[in-house]
Amino acid sequence: MLFLLPNKVSVIKYISYTLFLCFGLILFASCSSTKKNTKTTTITKPVSKTGTINSKAKVFTKPLDIDRDELVSYAKTFKGTPYKYGSSVPKNGLDCSGFILVVFQNFNVKTPRVTKDYTNEGETISLKTVKPGDVLLFTGSDNSTGIVGHMGIVISNNGAIQFIHSASGKNIGVIESKLTGYWQTHFVKAIRLLK
Repeated sequence: MLFLLPNKVSVIKYISYTLFLCFGLILFASCSSTKKNTKTTTITKPVSKTGTINSKAKVFTKPLDIDRDELVSYAKTFKGTPYKYGSSVPKNGLDCSGFILVVFQNFNVKTPRVTKDYTNEGETISLKTVKPGDVLLFTGSDNSTGIVGHMGIVISNNGAIQFIHSASGKNIGVIESKLTGYWQTHFVKAIRLLK
């Protein structure tokens, strides 16, 4: 059809028109296939530090009756598992929330999949009172945001708090760390999910 067009301007107009139609069809098709959400949600949770609203229902509505020592022992079986972003499959590797999910799944508990969804979970506790099995929340690499982006499970509190987590830094994978230095500067809060 291009060979029938009389001049260069017509060719440019034809190409522009064709691209415009293609873009319009793609936009129309994508909009028509999107499921419309007409359900109204009543927001009962506080606004997070980022100013966005977390409207997910709280998962941990009451403390879990899980033996703390059993939870920590099971968590330690994953030491050395490599880090893999977005994974909750141990043979593929685990990210930090995937690690927490797998540990709690062993005790038939369904947890949030995304780290920031723990922000309003459980009971916020003082570091002085943390026990093995409690969860520590941290910011991601940018600690100025205050947004939860990392987490781990307390394994001991004998003067110095130690926790197990799946780290993505130079110590890649499930490791044990002390709550000092980098981790202390990125610490957001401790939460209690167990009795």
